[in-house]
Amino acid sequence: MVAHLELRHLRYFVAVAQELHFGRAAERLHMAQPPLSQQIRKLEELIGTPLFDRTSRRVVLTEAGVAFLDRSRRLLDQAASDVDEAARIGRGEQGRFDIGFITSAIPLGITERIRAFRSLYPSVHVQLHEGYTSLILGRLLDGEIDMGVVRDSEPHPAITMTTLATEPFVAVVPSDHPAAGLTVLDAGMLRDDPFVFYPRAAGERAYLRNLEPCHQAGYEPRVVQEASSWVTILYLVGAGLGVSIAPASATLNLPAGVCTLPLAGAHPRSEVQLVQRANDRRAIIGNFLRVPGSLTPTLTPGAEPGSG
Repeated sequence: MVAHLELRHLRYFVAVAQELHFGRAAERLHMAQPPLSQQIRKLEELIGTPLFDRTSRRVVLTEAGVAFLDRSRRLLDQAASDVDEAARIGRGEQGRFDIGFITSAIPLGITERIRAFRSLYPSVHVQLHEGYTSLILGRLLDGEIDMGVVRDSEPHPAITMTTLATEPFVAVVPSDHPAAGLTVLDAGMLRDDPFVFYPRAAGERAYLRNLEPCHQAGYEPRVVQEASSWVTILYLVGAGLGVSIAPASATLNLPAGVCTLPLAGAHPRSEVQLVQRANDRRAIIGNFLRVPGSLTPTLTPGAEPGSG
């Protein structure tokens, strides 16, 4: 029988319990008194015990009615809270938002965009997941994250991509490298140098585009050491393990003993992309996309930021 209990029964009961008068309670509920009395009797039948003692002169709560009033208020408050929560989630104002990102996007302003989003939607829990482009795309397709910031990603029919920033590649060499004093470097000058680079599995298209200056110079670089992040790669270059070619934004904070050089000639540029599932129309996605501002490379005199 309890399965037939409805929230309206609780609202009727609470109104009568607060007024202790069926007529005033009916006016408060904008209904006639007979249907209200009928619904209270039905509620008492569902519960199996009287909730009110009624006389011709007064209405008082029974012991069971006193206990049920507290429970009814809590249930109504919880229902109202649940309805409000569902509405806020539907509007993208509450819930969880998982974003995958490549490390080299940090200097381009991704953290500022996230900070602005959190300020506008403080009830949304933003969780960040650092990783390679290929890992981020896989997690996005598997539904493990909601959005990603990647670099030079391959097109995919199930993913929508938006270019956030475009930047050149730069040569990264130790400060004592013979070419370190040049203002511009031809990639062919690194032909005989060992390279420090990230794994090809991190993203096939990004890997090939990053090394395109070498390929245009007619050689395949000899990668002697791989590392999982550009920060590590820069430090390994500084330690003398080799040279590298990196997106400019990955080199904005150079460790000691490392310098960067613009590359001579026309080469492909690196694209930082915002990716989302093509069929994801949730409000929370739109809210993030509408946050004011954009990812913008930090330019320094005489050079543009690179990728990474």
